[in-house]
Amino acid sequence: MLQTSDNKIHVANNMMDMDQDPRKRLCFADGRRKVDYVLVYHYRKRSSVRGSPSQHRLSIISNGSYPLGVEEKDQEGRKDEPAEVVVDVGPPDPADGEKIMIREEFEGNLKDAGLEIEHDKENKAHGHAFIRLHAPWQVLSREAEFLKIKVPTKKSYELREEKGLAATMNEVWRKLNQPFQPKVPHQEQEHSRTKFLSHCFSRDKLHLYNIKSKDTFFDNATRSRIVYEILRRTACTRTCQTMGITTLIANGVYDSAFPLHDGDFHPSGQAEGKNDRQLLHDEWARYGAFYKYQPVDLIRKYFGEKIGLYFAWLGVYTQLLIPASVVGIIVFFYGWATVETNIPSQEMCDEDQNFTMCPLCDRACDYWHLSTACGTARASHLFDNPATVFFAIFMSLWAAMFLEHWKRRQISLNYSWDLTGMEEEETGHEKLTWRDRLPGYLINISSILFMFGVTCSAVFSVIIYRITISALMAMSSDPEVKSNVRVTVTATAVIINLVVILILDEIYGMVAAWLTELEIPKTETNFEERLILKAFLLKFMNAYAPIFYVAFFKGRFAGRPGDYVYVFNDYRMEECAPGGCLIELCIQLSIIMLGKQLIQNNVFEIGIPKLKKLCRTLKDKERAPKEIVEQPGRRQQWHLDYDLEPFDGLTPEYMEMIIQFGFVSLFVASFPLAPLFALLNNVIEIRLDAKKFVTELRRPDAIRAKDIGIWYNILSGLGKFSVIINAFVISFTSDFIPRLVYQYMYSETGTMHGFINHTLSYFNVSNFKPGTVPSISSLGKDITFCRYKDYREPPWSTEPYQFSKQYWSVLAARLGFVILFQNLVITMSMLVAWVIPDVPKNISEKLKKEKTLLVDVFLNEEKEKLQLIQSLFSRDLTQEQQEELNVSDQTSLPLHQTQPGPHPPTSSPAPRTRPRAASFSQFTRQMSMSPQSNITQHTAV
Repeated sequence: MLQTSDNKIHVANNMMDMDQDPRKRLCFADGRRKVDYVLVYHYRKRSSVRGSPSQHRLSIISNGSYPLGVEEKDQEGRKDEPAEVVVDVGPPDPADGEKIMIREEFEGNLKDAGLEIEHDKENKAHGHAFIRLHAPWQVLSREAEFLKIKVPTKKSYELREEKGLAATMNEVWRKLNQPFQPKVPHQEQEHSRTKFLSHCFSRDKLHLYNIKSKDTFFDNATRSRIVYEILRRTACTRTCQTMGITTLIANGVYDSAFPLHDGDFHPSGQAEGKNDRQLLHDEWARYGAFYKYQPVDLIRKYFGEKIGLYFAWLGVYTQLLIPASVVGIIVFFYGWATVETNIPSQEMCDEDQNFTMCPLCDRACDYWHLSTACGTARASHLFDNPATVFFAIFMSLWAAMFLEHWKRRQISLNYSWDLTGMEEEETGHEKLTWRDRLPGYLINISSILFMFGVTCSAVFSVIIYRITISALMAMSSDPEVKSNVRVTVTATAVIINLVVILILDEIYGMVAAWLTELEIPKTETNFEERLILKAFLLKFMNAYAPIFYVAFFKGRFAGRPGDYVYVFNDYRMEECAPGGCLIELCIQLSIIMLGKQLIQNNVFEIGIPKLKKLCRTLKDKERAPKEIVEQPGRRQQWHLDYDLEPFDGLTPEYMEMIIQFGFVSLFVASFPLAPLFALLNNVIEIRLDAKKFVTELRRPDAIRAKDIGIWYNILSGLGKFSVIINAFVISFTSDFIPRLVYQYMYSETGTMHGFINHTLSYFNVSNFKPGTVPSISSLGKDITFCRYKDYREPPWSTEPYQFSKQYWSVLAARLGFVILFQNLVITMSMLVAWVIPDVPKNISEKLKKEKTLLVDVFLNEEKEKLQLIQSLFSRDLTQEQQEELNVSDQTSLPLHQTQPGPHPPTSSPAPRTRPRAASFSQFTRQMSMSPQSNITQHTAV
C-alpha cells in the first residue's frame, strides 16, 4: 500500500502467478492468508499517458476537496514494457469522489478492527476492482467470543449403546438405508460412539479446545460470518452517516460483497482431495442422486444453519408426502373401482330416465337430457366418494403429525449443530413513536386492501369471460362447439387464471418489500418477518381466490329458472355442472397447482437466472471488451464468483413450498392426487435448488438460526385452516351430505335408488319470462315441465318455487357435519401433538449428561485454580512467619542496643513486600515448572 500524508492510495498486485494448487486461488498474493470476504466496486479513470520506464508514478496535487488516485505499476515481470503512468485530474463527477472518500474511511475502519486488506490494481480505464479481506487469529478469536460461537472441546464421552431388540432393529434399518446415504466423510463421523462436548469459545480457555492449527480451527463459513459481522457494524461517520456494508451497497459505494466458494465445483478426480463444494455437487446437486438422503450436516457446514434448516425442513416435508401420496392413490383407485356400481352415476347415465333439463342460457340454448352429462358424473365420482371424507380426516392428522415430526427433527438438529441455548443477537435501532410509524401503517393497510381488490377484480374478470364465452359458444350453429362449451370454457379460464396468478405474484413480491420498508422495522429479523407475512397474505389471496370462488360461490347465486341473476342485464350467472362443482374444483386446483410448479420451477428458477447471467456478461463485454479477453487464463476465484447470481434470500423458496402445502392440505378432499404431484415436484425441486446453490449462486453469508422462524407459524395456521376448509368442501361442495340425508331420511328402501330424481326440482315452462324461452327446440313443443338441480317446491304446490323441507334438512345436516368434523379432527390433532413429545428422549438425556459433564469440567478447573492460589498464599505465609521470627529475635537483644542514639549501621532486614494477586496464566506457568505439576493437569482434557 502506498500512503500519502492524508489520503491512502491502495495499490496491490493482482497479477500473481497461478499455482497448480487450486487452494492458492483462495488466498492473498502471498499464498498463505485466506480470503475470507470480497468487496467489489466499479472504478473509472479520467485519463492516462505513457511515461518512461524509470518513472513509477506521476502525482498531480490539486487544491480540490477530493483525493486523487495514484496508480503504481508492478514492474516485476514487465520490465520490457514501458510503464504506464495514470494521471487522475480528478474524479469524473463529485459523486465518484465522494464514494472514493467513503471507501477509504470504511476500509480504514476495517483495518482498525483488525482485518487485513488486499487491493486490486486499477490498471485499466474502467472496470471492477476487488478488495480481499482476511481475518487473522486475533480477530477470529475476539469475534468468536463476542458472537458466542460454540466449538468442540477436548472433553468427550461415549454414547450409550442400545441393546436388545432396539439395537437389532436399528442395525437392520441402518443397513437398509446404507444405499441411500450420501458418500460424505462427515457423514461417517456421525456413527461414531464418541461425542465431544461443545462450549462457547473463550480466549481465557484455549487449553480446553483441540487447536491443531489456528488457520483451520474455524471453518470457512465461520470465518466469513465473523468478517460479515464486522462489515455489518462498521460505520462511516466522517464522510457520511452510514452503518454497515448493506447501506454502502445500496448507496452504490460498493457493487457487492460476498464470501468465496471453496474452489471449483467440478470434480478433481481424487475422491480424498475433494473440497466441500465438490462433495455437495457430486452427492447432492446432481439429478442422479435423487434417491439419496441430503447431506444436511455438510449443507449446514458450507452454507450456514439457516439454509441447512431450510433443506432439512424440505427433506422432512418430502419424506412425509410419501404416505400421503400412497393413501391418495388408494382413494383415487377406490373411486375408479366403484364408478360402475355407483347408483347416482348409473341413474344420470340411464337414458330411460329421460330427465329433461331446463336450458343453460336464454333464447339460444335448448332443453337437454341429463344423460348427456354422463361423462361428467362418472368423472366426479372419482373424487366425490365416501373415501374422500376419510382422506380429508387423514390429511388433517397428517398435517399435525408433520408439524410435530418437524419440531422433533429441529430440536435434534439444534443439538447436533450446537444451537441449544442460542440467544438473539440483534438489537433495535433508535426508538420511533407511533406518530412516526402511523403513516407507514396506514399506507400498508390501504395498499393491502387495494391489492385484495385487484385480486378479486381479476377473478371477477375471468368470471365475466366464462359467462360471455359460454353464451357466445351456445349461439354457435356448430353442434360440436355447443357440446364442448363447458370443457372449453373451464380449461381456457383456468389457464387465464394461471397466467394472472404468475404475473401478480411477481408484482405482489415487490409491493410487499416496498410496504415493509415504509414501516421502518427495528431489526433485520423484524423486517424479514413482516415482509414474509405481507407477501404470504398477498400471494395466498392471489393463488387461492379462483379456487375459493369455484368451491364456495359458483352456482350459489345463479337463481332459478324464471328468476335468474343477470350480470350487466344480459348474461346469466354461471352454474355448476350437473355432477356438481367438485369436478370443476378438481380441474381448477390441478391445473393451477401443476402449472404454477412447472412454470415457476423451470422458467423462473432456471431460465431467468441464466438470462440475467447472459445479460450481465454481454453488458460487461460492452463495457470493457479488452479486459475479458486480455487474460482469459488468469481469472481468480473471486472473478468467477462475481459472475454468479447474487443470493436473494430463502423467502421465494419457502413461499413456493408453503403455497404448495396449501394446495396439498386445504382442498385435498377435491383432489386426492395432490400429494403425489407435490412429491414428484419436490424430488426435482430439492436437486434443482441444490444445483442452483452450488453452481449458479454466489456463496451466501452463513447465518445462524435455531428454527425456521415465522414459517412454522404459517404452517400451523394453514394446518388448522385446512380443517375448516375441508369440512366446508365436503359439506357444501360435494354431494356427500345430500346422499346421506336421502339414504337415511327419504329413501324408501334405504339405498341410493331415486337419489337423482330427489335432487331435481320441477319448473313449468310457461313461467319463463318473455324473451328467455328457447327460440328453436329440437325436443318438440309438448314440453310442459323441465328439471333443475335444487330443493324447491313444485309449481303445483301452494308455495311454488320456495325452498322445500328437504333443503332445510340438508342444510342442517351440512352445518352439523361441519361442527362435528372440526371438533373431531381438531381433538385428534391435539391428541397427536400431546402424544408425540417435542424433544426426543435420547436428545433430552444427552443434553442433561453434557450439561453435567461441562459443570464437572469447570468445577475441576476452579478447584485447581483454588489449589494453586492456596499453595501460593501458603508459601507467602511461611515467608511472612519467618520474617516475623527474625524480627522477634532482634527485639530480644539488650535494651541499650535498642535505645535511640548514634549507633553503627547494621544490616536491617528488607521491608516485607505485600503479596499481589497473579493471573491464572502465571499460576499455570509456575506449576508447570514445579515437580508436582502433573497433579494439576486436567483429566478431562
